[in-house]
Amino acid sequence: MSAPRRLVVEADGGSRGNPGPAGYGAVVLDPLDAATLAEAAEYIGVATNNVAEYKGLIAGLKAVKELFPDTPVEVRVRMDSKLVVEQMSGRWKIKHPDMKPLAAEAANILPASSVTYEWIPRAENKHADRLANEAMDAGRRGEQWEPASSTADLDTPRAPAAPDPTPAGPPGDAVAGAAKVRAAMAAARPAAAPQPVPPASPQVGWGSAPDLGEPATFILLRHGETALTPEKRFSGSGGSDPELSETGRHQAACAAEAFAARGTVQEIVSSPLRRCRETASAVAGRLGLEVRIDEGLRETDFGAWEGLTFAEVRERHGSDLTTWLASPDAAPTGGGESFAEVAERVSATRDRLIARHAGRTVLLVTHVTPIKTLVRLALGAPPESLFRMELSPASVSTVAYYADGNPSLRLLNDTSHLR
Repeated sequence: MSAPRRLVVEADGGSRGNPGPAGYGAVVLDPLDAATLAEAAEYIGVATNNVAEYKGLIAGLKAVKELFPDTPVEVRVRMDSKLVVEQMSGRWKIKHPDMKPLAAEAANILPASSVTYEWIPRAENKHADRLANEAMDAGRRGEQWEPASSTADLDTPRAPAAPDPTPAGPPGDAVAGAAKVRAAMAAARPAAAPQPVPPASPQVGWGSAPDLGEPATFILLRHGETALTPEKRFSGSGGSDPELSETGRHQAACAAEAFAARGTVQEIVSSPLRRCRETASAVAGRLGLEVRIDEGLRETDFGAWEGLTFAEVRERHGSDLTTWLASPDAAPTGGGESFAEVAERVSATRDRLIARHAGRTVLLVTHVTPIKTLVRLALGAPPESLFRMELSPASVSTVAYYADGNPSLRLLNDTSHLR
């Protein structure tokens, strides 16, 4: 038996609206010289980021199988999706109903023992990201991505690489296989796809079509104050889990009265952290509802920064703080969560809750970062927008999610009920 051929697959997916117009990209590389052996990209209609990322993984693994159908392979998959990498590596459970069949499909393309997964920062996944964006751009034009439209040139001559210590066949196999993959994908893809494409500027709010039915409406309530809040200390999911202060309990009671007066909340879901559970309990008691806990709504884990002020973190971990402020992929000192990881978790939670509560109004009692992340994703804003929003304790924000995938931000940081 011949030695396995070593390959790298880089894959990515994106959604402009999440959910919204989506596409994926994947590239198969020779690890010896980073030569591109095959590219794949496709516009997939309205979908979430997570679905698009899984589709990209599937396309990359299928491209490998097309390239080397009769040759053992060792494939290293590199993706900037923490969710896909951790789930496919078996470290995270796959709970979302939309993810399970995609993960199963990906797992069955190649033998499990021949594929390993590695998370990489977004900046290191530019090739696949560009392909995904090319696919989404094509979809916006009412077309499908074609290999000839890619800005990567697969036929550019490259300097000879060092011999592969585990060759899979004649030197021309990779080039011929790449051509085969490109031809097969082009043949399977309709020219100038006739499928309807969402408008380039999606309608939202009152502009949405009237026949979409009631949206899933999330009223986002930040918990009331704790002893750490006035001192502006980092208080995430890895710290002391403080209770509400007297001020915080008063704020929760005010919120409860306001929601009782409005009469719109139908269900309540809370972060598992104490300050949120206490805030949610105050509202639930007033409305006669039960509180369901969802782990996905917890605050960021701030690692070694938990309990410290911004100035104290600057003094003790200055370089880490600077990196964290500059990149959503950077994590706090001591193994905390990056904003990119929180976004993966929150978006998966959002998708699950939208599916469960379609057409209903749900109160989500959570924290600063999850609320800001939901708002950012609804607006399609860049990660740095997290630093440009103000969210007061016990403030209310609202996002509605329509059946066509369009989110609508209706309210941000309302504190009128506290006056």
